[in-house]
Amino acid sequence: MTAVIERRILHAHFHLPHGARPDLYEQLLVLAQEITPRVQAIPPDAAHLDITGALRYWQRDPEGLAALLRLRTLALHGVQTTCAVAPNRMLATMAAAVTPPGTSTVIEQRKVEQWLRPRPVAALYGVGPATAGKLRTYGLHTIGDLADTPMPTLARLLGAAAGRTLYAHAHGQDPRTVQTQPLPKSLGADRSYEHDVLDPAEHRRALLSLAEEVAARLRDERQAAGGLALTVRYADRTSSTRSRTLPEATVHTRPIATTAYELYDQLGLQRARVRAISLRANGLRPATEATQQLTFDPVDDRALAIEAVTDRARTRYGPGALRPATLANRTKQASRGIPGAKSSLPALPPPGRNRP
Repeated sequence: MTAVIERRILHAHFHLPHGARPDLYEQLLVLAQEITPRVQAIPPDAAHLDITGALRYWQRDPEGLAALLRLRTLALHGVQTTCAVAPNRMLATMAAAVTPPGTSTVIEQRKVEQWLRPRPVAALYGVGPATAGKLRTYGLHTIGDLADTPMPTLARLLGAAAGRTLYAHAHGQDPRTVQTQPLPKSLGADRSYEHDVLDPAEHRRALLSLAEEVAARLRDERQAAGGLALTVRYADRTSSTRSRTLPEATVHTRPIATTAYELYDQLGLQRARVRAISLRANGLRPATEATQQLTFDPVDDRALAIEAVTDRARTRYGPGALRPATLANRTKQASRGIPGAKSSLPALPPPGRNRP
């Protein structure tokens, strides 16, 4: 009888310094591939490593191999790395989210249930703030509560597919394997806060600023985005990500901002303690392959004309020379010392408006 080999998946979170050079993340991935060839990039700052076979090669246990990765990233690149090792990708990601920065956590298969059941249901992979709120209304506060709920009941509450998936996750099951593939072509921008930000209006200001920055970089590099991914990180170091393929590749701020608002709305955040927001354009292709759907809306024509003027001003006078009124007003308030106003917290139209 063949013995079943327990998988060991290492989730590595690289704490990239602010303003890090663009190729640093790729160099860290190369370093990880020197430990095991089975590395899956999770842009912008993480990776999954299947170290199942590497343990014997390096003659180390999971904690020792995680320590080796942390030592190399710090010694060679000055980057602190948080590591978590577990039997599957989901558990490794969840464990990394609650691991102190620059340290390691190892979860053995026999201790999965003990580690998983007491955790809040919002910490489970695939449970966003809206779903967590709905589950709590039915008295399901912990992952153990969710695991003890019959799957047909979850299917009635959440839908058949979501119910089956969360039932499996609550029992520590995740069939996904580490997929080694080239780092997808993408570019992005992020905004971080020095304190918890609960105001949705502040979040939406950040989204407009991010959309402006991402779209400007796309045009500068003559690239078009085929999709967008929005990641929101919370005070407890967990995060939520939503992504969407665009109906047509674009380089323009307006459709990027509109999609970013829609992805944000999908999160259903209710007074969430947000610490960072990032927007990433993926599926990049040459700008010549982008198409512009013709419309009879004069607002579209005005937006494109303003965008062209903004690009010329940015080329001549630098970033931020021309900005939407809400962002410009926010910056002016900060420069005058108005309490609560910070130039690092860019402004957005009030909720409900989808036009930058």
